[in-house]
Amino acid sequence: MFKAMEVLASGLSAARTRVNVLASNIANAETTRTAEGGPYKRKDVVQVAKQVPGGFDTALDKMSLQRPSVQAVVEDKADPRMVFQPGHPDANPEGYVAYPNINVVTTMTDLMSASRLYQANVTAMETARSMSQEAARISVRG
Repeated sequence: MFKAMEVLASGLSAARTRVNVLASNIANAETTRTAEGGPYKRKDVVQVAKQVPGGFDTALDKMSLQRPSVQAVVEDKADPRMVFQPGHPDANPEGYVAYPNINVVTTMTDLMSASRLYQANVTAMETARSMSQEAARISVRG
């Protein structure tokens, strides 16, 4: 049960990181000037599956128990979206403003998905905790 809780906790952490990065992307979708210069650059979360040592203690040993982990948060290297706005303070000499390459609709959909994944992990964690408590209660009686 503890290995399952470890996997679920790791999933919660990864999902929380993804939600935070996606929310930051949405918040900065119109940011044309950053401290580093130029428009905000969209960030992406790179997740990997890491082997959980020990695995299962049954016939399921052939299956590998893996936990999600955030390997990195990386900036997108794509060019910014250029919009013709000659009166904008950040417009180039041709009148174009560089905006972040963020599609708000797609990012919002990703955010909803990440939020639901986080909630599913919370529900699974609560269920595992409840099952563990119930098993402890049964073993005390028996």
